[in-house]
Amino acid sequence: PVKIMEFLWNSSAFKKFSLQVDITPAQGEISVGESRFFLCEVIGGAKEIDWFAPTSEKIEPGRLDISVIRNDETSSTLTIYNAKVDNAGTYKCVASSGDREAEATVNLKIYQKITFTNVPSPQEFTEGDNAIIVCDVISSPPPTVLWKYKGAKIQFEKDVRFRTLNNKHLQIQGIRKTDEGVYTCEGRIKARGEVDFRSIKVVVNVLPTIRIRQAETNATADMGFSTLLACDADGFPEPMVTWARNNVPLESGDKYSFNEDGSEMTILDVTKLDEGDYTCIAKNKAGESEQELSLKVFVQPKITYLESQTTTEMDEQVTLTCEATGDPTPTITWSFGTRVFTEGEQSPDGDVLVRSDARVSSLTLKYAQYTDAGEYLCTAHNAIGETAQPVYLEVLYAPKILGSVTVYTWEGNPANISCEVLAHPSDVSITWQRDGFQMPNANTSNIKIYNTPSASYLEVNPESQSDFGNYNCSASNEIGTESKEFIVIPADVPSAPSITQVQPYSSTAQVLFEEPESTGGVPVLKYRAEWRAVGRGKGVQRVYEVKDGLSSVTVTGLKPETDYEVKMSAINGKGEGDSSQSVVFKTEHVREPSPPILEGTLQPKGNSLKVKWTKQDDGGSPITHYLVRYKAVNSDWKPEIHLPNVSEYVMLIGLEWDTEYDVFVVAENQQGKSKPGTLTFRTSSEPAATTDSMEEGTGLNTGVIVGILILVCVLLLLIVDATCCFLNKCGILMCICGKPGQGTKGKDIETGKAAFVQDVSKEPIVELRTEEEATANHDAEGHHEPNETTPLTEPEQVTETATAVVDLPLSVPTNSDTVTDTFDLSQSSPVSESTTLTSSITAAPSDPPNPFHMTPPNSSTPKSHTKPSISSTPSPDPANVTLLVDLGDSPEPQAEVPPVVPSEEPVPVPPSPLSVVQPDVVNSKVTENRKTHATLNPISPQDSVAMPLVNHEHEIDGELPLAPDTDVPQDGSHAVGTAGSSGPSVPAQDEYGSLDAL
Repeated sequence: PVKIMEFLWNSSAFKKFSLQVDITPAQGEISVGESRFFLCEVIGGAKEIDWFAPTSEKIEPGRLDISVIRNDETSSTLTIYNAKVDNAGTYKCVASSGDREAEATVNLKIYQKITFTNVPSPQEFTEGDNAIIVCDVISSPPPTVLWKYKGAKIQFEKDVRFRTLNNKHLQIQGIRKTDEGVYTCEGRIKARGEVDFRSIKVVVNVLPTIRIRQAETNATADMGFSTLLACDADGFPEPMVTWARNNVPLESGDKYSFNEDGSEMTILDVTKLDEGDYTCIAKNKAGESEQELSLKVFVQPKITYLESQTTTEMDEQVTLTCEATGDPTPTITWSFGTRVFTEGEQSPDGDVLVRSDARVSSLTLKYAQYTDAGEYLCTAHNAIGETAQPVYLEVLYAPKILGSVTVYTWEGNPANISCEVLAHPSDVSITWQRDGFQMPNANTSNIKIYNTPSASYLEVNPESQSDFGNYNCSASNEIGTESKEFIVIPADVPSAPSITQVQPYSSTAQVLFEEPESTGGVPVLKYRAEWRAVGRGKGVQRVYEVKDGLSSVTVTGLKPETDYEVKMSAINGKGEGDSSQSVVFKTEHVREPSPPILEGTLQPKGNSLKVKWTKQDDGGSPITHYLVRYKAVNSDWKPEIHLPNVSEYVMLIGLEWDTEYDVFVVAENQQGKSKPGTLTFRTSSEPAATTDSMEEGTGLNTGVIVGILILVCVLLLLIVDATCCFLNKCGILMCICGKPGQGTKGKDIETGKAAFVQDVSKEPIVELRTEEEATANHDAEGHHEPNETTPLTEPEQVTETATAVVDLPLSVPTNSDTVTDTFDLSQSSPVSESTTLTSSITAAPSDPPNPFHMTPPNSSTPKSHTKPSISSTPSPDPANVTLLVDLGDSPEPQAEVPPVVPSEEPVPVPPSPLSVVQPDVVNSKVTENRKTHATLNPISPQDSVAMPLVNHEHEIDGELPLAPDTDVPQDGSHAVGTAGSSGPSVPAQDEYGSLDAL
């Protein structure tokens, strides 16, 4: 059957009647812009295959939008590229072969997808305009357009400002800044379920608004000053600010400068020409705004005309003129020294007249005198400022003779008569005459004349009464001549001063007096004060120099509770006048000292203070020491500081910066403590760190490093030496350990440990006093230098006393020592520091004097305390002399000692020099005392004689010290021992800061 079919197919008869055309696909539907091809297949063997457009036009090969390709004898392909709506329709494929022909068609449908043809973004509008948001969209069929704002569908019925136009655009009437944001334009085709959208950013620009900071600005001209004009512009986008004056833009340069956004304009070196209106212009996309600002320029006064004048005394008149400019118009005033002239006549007689008119003022002087000559000041002032210039009035006048008419002197004492001359011109001729004769002459050998350009001095040395009387001085210049009589009068001694009040103390008294009614014609040079105990024949005198209006003197060396009488006389160059009436007073009883007067000096470093005090009345008993306390305000007090009685100041170091401090200083004697002298001060602010300080700190760090390296080396050497000592029995330690056991010296040092240390403070305060100091200041602790009138201490009594050495207070007679005739002119305090006081005590000497210990006299004691004894130590070698250490500040019970009775007529006795004590005698006494005293630093007899006794008291806040086992270097005693009254004492230090005391 197959062969039969092939035969029939190939037969010409069958071919003629069976030509067939098929198009694949049979139909098509595409969107605009898409491409599609169709395949035309012919059955029956076609010779030609052609394609025809919907317009029946044959589609020729070679077209760009529609392509026709013959694939082979039986097929052809039609391809449509980027289809358009116009390409839609029925396409026909025609196949022919001879007289045979067949065709097939295909219907092509082309639709428009949703297409946004014009959707600009962003779209900008100006606030307040009717904005139309453009969104052009096409499709086939036409789409439905929806509008959304920030993702939500716009409800047109709720806001009538929004509506959709016929062309699907969105209109917003009176758009606001709040309408700014993202809008969505969405197109839909319901038949195909197609949807598409575009986002549109809407920007609302705001027209600039300008805020003027100051509508009118004032400035001062010709001062080199600058002024600022400012306007703040708001808007969107940020507006750009420019400036103009008289419609001329202003640019940055030598005259104008602007900040970054242009809102501030600075006018440099303001002058009067800069005055006027300025325009601030703000511009952005929304538009332009401008505001006016005014600049008012004021001008300081300036004096433009002023001329000096010259006149002769008592001329009719002279006028000074002054002109000035300024804005506002200045007011002109005149002044002469401290006198200020006002407008109009200045005196009832109209001698001075001031007239002003606008910018001109004149000062007229009628009948000018020599006192009117000098510098006049013209001052012009307005609201902006003032200026002044001097003008000079020169007055020519005859000489004027000055000087005291009366001169006092006495025979044999030269006196100067001063003829001082004022004149203009100053070329003056001066002559002296007496009784019509010019001087000097052959008969006046006792008269000399000294001339200067402005004065002449006549020196008269009266030889007799005839030299007293009148002398004439004449002076002349080109204007005129003037003469003046001078009188030389004999001088007299001053009258007696008047004692108004006596303020007694225990050992001193302050005498207040009034000057003599008559000085005798010459100044009082000195005052003599004489005082004595009532009923005593011999008194004490002292002369006081007159300095700075002397009105009181201080008498010293008085005994407590004793009646005295005092009188005074005045001394001038002529001689001493009569004495005043005696005034009787009684000194006070022995009491505590008066508070010292404090004076503080802040040191250059800024956080250190030197507190200096002036000693006042000692209350009849010598001051034993000073107590210093200080604290920052609103803080606790620092530990109390003990200082020797010879101390005059303390240095407070390492204080806090910029802090207020209170300082109290108390003087203490055997009767008690004085009221505190007070001082308040503030330290400086802490200075900023400088390069020098940094360099200094670097140097210090380097020094520390070097010190550490040296210490490490020393430790290494010690380790090596110790190793050699224990292993090889050699080395430095071995040499030391191999020496004999501890001798007497070591024991003495161990015994003396308790005398120096207490466990209350790590840095105890040491009170230092030397024997020399105690003697010169009565020695309140009771130690007296041995001399011809003091009893010597018996060895037996020494061994019976307590081991702690105590100081007994002086008796009342001892506090009232005889005062030598020493003149002290210092009046800085009620107490004179330089008065020499000596004790005169009678007792028979029994043994050679012992310079290291004396038993104090068994006198009356204001306060008495008992202190436990300290165990004695084995006595040192007799050749070793030790320093005594006072372990307490209160007396121990003593053996009976004969009372010390002051003589009726005290006689000053100089201290016996220690250097004359024989070593043998010293050694014998030390041998007796060595069992009862702690010892340290054995020294030779010769050294012991040269070294003063030192009392070391460790005391904190007035409490007695404890005695822990802490050693003190041997050289410490020598160091403190040399700190006597003639040199600085050892500085005290506590845990709160360094203190240097003197």
